[in-house]
Amino acid sequence: MMHMLLAIRIPIDPVPFKLGALEISWHGIIAAIGVLLGVMVAARFARRAGFTDDQIYNTAVALVVGGIIGARALFVLEHLDYFRNSPQEIFQINAGGISIYGALIGGTLGALAYGFWARIPNKLRAADAASIGAILGMAVGRIGDLINGEHFAEPTSLPWGVRYTHPESPSFIRYGPDYVQHPAVAYEMLGDLAIFGVLLWLFGRAKAGVTFWTWAILYSAMRLGISFLRLDDLVWAGLRTAQIIAIAVLAVGVPALIYLLLLGRPPRPLPRAQRRRLLRIERKRLARRGEA
Repeated sequence: MMHMLLAIRIPIDPVPFKLGALEISWHGIIAAIGVLLGVMVAARFARRAGFTDDQIYNTAVALVVGGIIGARALFVLEHLDYFRNSPQEIFQINAGGISIYGALIGGTLGALAYGFWARIPNKLRAADAASIGAILGMAVGRIGDLINGEHFAEPTSLPWGVRYTHPESPSFIRYGPDYVQHPAVAYEMLGDLAIFGVLLWLFGRAKAGVTFWTWAILYSAMRLGISFLRLDDLVWAGLRTAQIIAIAVLAVGVPALIYLLLLGRPPRPLPRAQRRRLLRIERKRLARRGEA
């Protein structure tokens, strides 16, 4: 009983308001804020690396669109039994229900596809900048997950356990108001912020691609461990989907990072004069577009 009294109570309605039949959840609102902040931060670092605004924001659009599609698609695959019986809910992403790994995979593929199509140079450096914005956006997005209570976790007797007391919360609906669980998404949010700090330190100091693969490896290792506290469905060998993906990312990322550190070429940042020249060209081009 004492651990129930010490647990952090979350009485917040997951859906603060509706627009007609459209439900606007805290998950959706804060995820949108996270995406916006992540793009802004990534754009700042991409400019430092010499990319133009057109290259930055066109790539960002491809990344966000790919991320949204991937996030929902993987969530649907993870809960296929439910969506077979409720196919009309597949596209109701505003009510919550996305996979962060799906967002990472879809966003990476979307940005990579645009990069090849537009022939953007130095794609590894672009990936470095994107990874810094992505991890910060992920940390912000987890605030919405914590409010909504849609990610269920193992019970705990620790003082910082959480229990959801609003009757519309998914955790309340499934387990009731007395269920005290690990704040697994809060653990992940703190881990994301720690990784963000590491990436900030690396960018500009390490070879192109090192920041990106460090992000992929650190996040995957963290998610592999935290997922043992989650109550997502087990899919193979006692592991959850996120853990299987994490192991696959680690299997690719660790050799890639070793290669970059030991064998890869050092980064070749654009000279300051060349960056200024590119910015002048971009400003003139935008000015001509405005005159037209």
